[in-house]
Amino acid sequence: MPDRRLEVFHAAASQLSFTRAAELLQMTQPAVTFQIKQLEEHFGTRLFERAHGRVSLTPEGDKVKDYATRILDLFASLENELQAMATDLRGHLLIGATPTVAEYHLPPVLAEFRIAHPNVVPRLTVDNPDVIEDMVDERVLDIGIVEGLGRGGSQVMVEHCAEDELVVVCSPDFPLAQQKEVTPEHLLQHPCAGRDAGSVRALLENYLSRGGVDPAKLPLAFELDRLSSVKGVLERGLAYAILSRAAIRHETSLGLLVAVPLRPRLIRHMTLLYPSERFRTYMAKQFGQFAAGRLSQPR
Repeated sequence: MPDRRLEVFHAAASQLSFTRAAELLQMTQPAVTFQIKQLEEHFGTRLFERAHGRVSLTPEGDKVKDYATRILDLFASLENELQAMATDLRGHLLIGATPTVAEYHLPPVLAEFRIAHPNVVPRLTVDNPDVIEDMVDERVLDIGIVEGLGRGGSQVMVEHCAEDELVVVCSPDFPLAQQKEVTPEHLLQHPCAGRDAGSVRALLENYLSRGGVDPAKLPLAFELDRLSSVKGVLERGLAYAILSRAAIRHETSLGLLVAVPLRPRLIRHMTLLYPSERFRTYMAKQFGQFAAGRLSQPR
């Protein structure tokens, strides 16, 4: 396999941060610094300029990064070819997912895939959609699964794999719980609990605008950064929220919360993100097909 020092250098050069490289490689920062120092000593030249807490590449560092990229890409292609020839999948599968996907959609998929392929070790990274797509683009991840359509681009391939319905969620005693469906106009008549950022909020604002409702008029009573906090507010009957149906299955099964569909329905896409075809591993292809099949099944 490629020289570990070269892999560490490439991560640091791509991120222009030893700290971020350490996080991506699951190493300590001193270990990253040591590997890069070893490589600099091997080549007899400095590869990074370090000043005021920032790092940048020297001209020699730029050259080494160019070659490192080609070497690592060739090795990835070799692994891909060999995996395609093998009848048994094995090794680490680096998956990225957004929090809702990771917590509420992926666990049964990962469990079933692991049963089918016991020699595969999934490694899951959780972050927002843009970060996951960037990590796929940088080939830090083999595959990403996110809500939304993805940005795409020359180095990232985007495939729609499933749909995720967003619904009105509230306590059984909340006024909206008695409705069969809820219209955008109904949402203006009751206090709302929302996340302070994220794809659901942007999607809801777009949904209201399309329905002729000014998103600024939504009576936002709570802005919370954790889904567990939102659920706690809802269970006490203080507000409603727009959430993924998948995210409240446990609470609805216990009768703590109810889910009421919107009219018209509010659906968001779930998307697979791959590196460009040249760098898509055989294992990632197999997992992507497997995940798309499971996630598209009604539950």
